[in-house]
Amino acid sequence: MTMDAARLRAWLTELIGRFDVPGATLGVLRDGQIVDVAAGVLSRATLVPATPDSVFQIGSITKVWTATLIMQLVDEGRLALDTPVVDVLPGFAVADPGVTRTVTVRHLLTHTSGIDGDVFVDTGRGDDAVERYVERLADVAQTHPLDATFSYCNSGFSVAGRIVEVLTGLTWDAAIRERIAAPLGLMATVTLPEDAILHRAAVGHLGEPGRSLAPTTVWALPRSGGPAGRITARVHDVLAFARMHLAGGAAPDGTRLLSTASAAAMTEHQVDVPDPAAIGDSWGLGWIRFDWDGHRLVGHDGGTVGQRAYLRVLPERDVAVCLLTNGGDTAGMYRELFAELADVTMPAPFAPPADPPAVDLRPYVGRYSRAGFDTDVFARDGSLAMRVTVNGLLGDLLPELSREHLLVPVAEGHFATRPEGATQWEPVFFYTLADGSRYLHHGVRANPRVEAGAEPR
Repeated sequence: MTMDAARLRAWLTELIGRFDVPGATLGVLRDGQIVDVAAGVLSRATLVPATPDSVFQIGSITKVWTATLIMQLVDEGRLALDTPVVDVLPGFAVADPGVTRTVTVRHLLTHTSGIDGDVFVDTGRGDDAVERYVERLADVAQTHPLDATFSYCNSGFSVAGRIVEVLTGLTWDAAIRERIAAPLGLMATVTLPEDAILHRAAVGHLGEPGRSLAPTTVWALPRSGGPAGRITARVHDVLAFARMHLAGGAAPDGTRLLSTASAAAMTEHQVDVPDPAAIGDSWGLGWIRFDWDGHRLVGHDGGTVGQRAYLRVLPERDVAVCLLTNGGDTAGMYRELFAELADVTMPAPFAPPADPPAVDLRPYVGRYSRAGFDTDVFARDGSLAMRVTVNGLLGDLLPELSREHLLVPVAEGHFATRPEGATQWEPVFFYTLADGSRYLHHGVRANPRVEAGAEPR
């Protein structure tokens, strides 16, 4: 599809209707130029139309911005990737004293620290929110041993944000504004709700697409999680940030935000993902890495309270695509958009075979737990199922995540599940670490087995 705005807008309008997405903005960056369009409404309660200047929460795409701040500090000689966190934050601690002493900045940016990653704690609205959050990690246990596997870790990025605060003397919010947004001229990129309300702001929607989708009553996650996912921005601003990375760390006016070496290092392979079907095949420093038909892309997804965001960057063709949404079946919509706009062949959607293989179910039955999530895997009528229970603050904010899933075999240790109302299948992967401990990998997170279950009947 061409970069013609009218055609993009018409296509986006058709897609949000088909996938029951209340509103969306779509932007395409090609050869340094950005075209952005919008469709739908910012809230089904107010019916305010979405426009290209509307701001949406970009969720965990924020992590690439936080990683960029860290790499700026590396460029400035104030930090090294293999610096132990405790060298910068002397009071830092987690429950495992060995991890406290040895976890590094690189571990934080590559999700290999093993620190339980979904510790959502509201430490208030003050400028000390991130500092107080990091203090609360002292009793947090490991999901897995340091560097033993990959497990998506929001907590680690809040720690990275605190490192930024200590070394710059700024709050993380001010560092984003002064060290990235201002040099790039991004006047609609904000981190606080009182700033977002000055713009045309989207509201998330929760519920089953096509059934009970309605505006959420909570607008954003706590400030303590800012470095992991609290940026709100126009789609144009997200692509301007991507354009800086495509340009090797330089803004269009020549202002350098990153060295060429640091911008390149962020995209380079750091760690493989246990189950490549989950999202990308590997991780860089902040960036997710994707292999689409032999083409290397980087990007990130983001999810907050009823909002979803997607960014993909194809360096070899100087192309980036960003989709920001406020509810609905966004995964199916994303696939259709990106397959066309990225101008490369996407991998086929993950799905079980038409004739699923017979597998031994006994090794997988049991309870798998981490902060905020308990997953019970059990037999039902000769098949395998899992029941995910979300608790704590996340359970209060996202109650629809608590549900039961049927698991369809793909291969030994590999299953597929599809939440009710969704068009896309999700992978569920069971594996064993070198020390013999057993894990369930789902949602790009490693869930350790804490209790073996009864044999299936």
